[in-house]
Amino acid sequence: MKSYFSILLLACAGTMAAQDVVELDSTDVFFRHIELKQVVVTGPTGAVKMEDMSMPAAVIDRNALRMAAATNIVDAVSKLPGVAQISTGSGISKPVIRGLGYNRVVVVADGVRQEGQQWGDEHGVEIDANAVSSVEVLKGPASLMYGSDALAGVLKLNTDPVVPLGKMRVNVGTEYQTNNGLFNYSLNFGGNKQGLSWNLRYGDKMAHAYKAPCDGYVPNSQFRERALSGMLGVNKAWGHTRLIGSYFHLTPSIAEGERDPETGALEQPYADTKTYRHGLPYQQVYHYKAVLDNAFHLGGGRLNAVFAYQQNRRQEFEEPDDYSLYFKLHTVNYNVHYVTRRLGDWRITGGVNGMWQRSFNLGEEYLIPSYALFDFGAFVTTTANVSNWALNGGIRFDNRHLSSHELIEGDAVRFEAFKRNFNGFTASVGAVWHATEGLDIRANAARGFRAPNISELASNGMHEGSQRYEVGNRDLKPEFSLQFDLGLDYNNEWLNAQLSLFSNRIDNYIFIHRVTEYIDPDYMTYRYDSGDAQLLGGEVALDIHPWHFLHLGTSFGLVNAVQLHQPDETKYLPFTPAPRWQTDIKWEIMHEPLSVFNNAFISLGVDYNLKQNHYYKADFTETATPAYCLLNATIGTDIVVKGRRIACLTIAGTNLTNKAYQNHLSRLKYTDINSATGRMGVNNMGRNIIFKLAFPLEF
Repeated sequence: MKSYFSILLLACAGTMAAQDVVELDSTDVFFRHIELKQVVVTGPTGAVKMEDMSMPAAVIDRNALRMAAATNIVDAVSKLPGVAQISTGSGISKPVIRGLGYNRVVVVADGVRQEGQQWGDEHGVEIDANAVSSVEVLKGPASLMYGSDALAGVLKLNTDPVVPLGKMRVNVGTEYQTNNGLFNYSLNFGGNKQGLSWNLRYGDKMAHAYKAPCDGYVPNSQFRERALSGMLGVNKAWGHTRLIGSYFHLTPSIAEGERDPETGALEQPYADTKTYRHGLPYQQVYHYKAVLDNAFHLGGGRLNAVFAYQQNRRQEFEEPDDYSLYFKLHTVNYNVHYVTRRLGDWRITGGVNGMWQRSFNLGEEYLIPSYALFDFGAFVTTTANVSNWALNGGIRFDNRHLSSHELIEGDAVRFEAFKRNFNGFTASVGAVWHATEGLDIRANAARGFRAPNISELASNGMHEGSQRYEVGNRDLKPEFSLQFDLGLDYNNEWLNAQLSLFSNRIDNYIFIHRVTEYIDPDYMTYRYDSGDAQLLGGEVALDIHPWHFLHLGTSFGLVNAVQLHQPDETKYLPFTPAPRWQTDIKWEIMHEPLSVFNNAFISLGVDYNLKQNHYYKADFTETATPAYCLLNATIGTDIVVKGRRIACLTIAGTNLTNKAYQNHLSRLKYTDINSATGRMGVNNMGRNIIFKLAFPLEF
């Protein structure tokens, strides 16, 4: 495994047609330096080499994911420079790219954008981490291919590639974490016989409350997760057709951080602090998805047609068997586009995509109104390779129509009916200059678009999961961004270096902040507003490998996010991640192919988060966060019998010094004050030792 700071590792086969798949020997992936030219990601016209991407992108391969010390897929991805997470304990994480999160990040899985009411602070990504074989992160406006909401970028989760023709594979994996007793196992069976391919997977994960320094076990931070997925496909010379189905069920308890006013200790409502059963309050989250993925070779090009149906059900329980909030969301996705053959130096892609949504309120309490939404977008993009230049550009038009439904509660109108129509033109142009064999210089300019969501427009209710009363703003306008990126990549036999700088101006930036009036006496009130914003920052990453067995990696990420023309109290945008420096050293212990312990390695890492003193001060919306440093370590090996790999073992330790700290984006940072220490909120997880064991079989 390369370090997270040398992330350009493996072709993402899940994004390509069958003939584009790049297969690498597992030993090569695990240990050898891989040149930038071998990495393939999703570009403006489909699969392109990383070296030809003008927009910043990163890849995490399956081996890096297998050895990641994380409790969910977003937690694993957040180790990348420029990527962070909004977390609620160990069970729920939301991605943040370059300081932008929530509906500004589009998550793509099984070829379609994941729609699961992602507007909520405690609404995580309903994806089984066991089913993710690699991750692509596109940083910056990606609206040309994905439409409204991809203002910050795209998190693309690739499932297992189709098994090679004539083969069958079985994978059994298990994991245990000492801090929260997390137990995870996954069963997978896939094959490809005479062009008929299939893949089945079942996963189960459970964890009791996590333990934090100075706090002990954090009540109601336990969770349970179950997932089932399957694929059946036909692969022929004309292309492929695949039917994909998945079921995801998450039961997270809602940690509230309530404390004894005299001792400051966290209140323990249950005698068993290590119970795996949910507490009160808690949620039941169900996500169902069916995808029909088609690709046809026509006229020397390729026609892709993807259609999907998703249903998301989220219930919130304050009593054992009586839900208070109940949201049900239906989504139909469509994406049809054609990629031409090479027309001289150029390749063109054109198509349409979008979605239809219908949401229902089925509970006794209400936060947002029921609504209907229709989204349509049409786009044209093009790429070219001319001499030592890679060029790309495109244009897109989006229309989103939203209809909110009236709700009368008693004699009062809780939600008024209204309709909003949003239009947006977006465009992008970029170039990569391959200055020398090892030096690439890239530049990109992109215009992004995001329509306000139903929560921002029309919230009016108590949000138990966020512990606040939220109020929307019907007058919000769509966000438009103009982002400039400048990057440099240098690679030789002993050094990988990446530098990426960006400037992002966003008109009508929408954010939530605390206000002084109390609509409900038991909840603080938060209101949505907007203003013009400017985000500046970038990432730098180095991987020095003077010998093939030794890697020294380091990276630094920074974003400064301000609201223009504002006083000091409201100058900085709320919930911006702190600057972060990471470094590690890794020793790869090479063995002969017939050795029992093969591909062994040892790594030691330091994760240093600087102080975040750029925060939204008005009305106590945020507080500053002190700096902290975490020490991590990982060891791993393949176990080989008679020249065949039969198992993969990884042991990782996080926060080995058991440091008491709070991440700036942790939602539990703003719970009750500890009267003994005077510190607000709950700490993040303490020392955690992770054991992972996988049994890959092929026949």
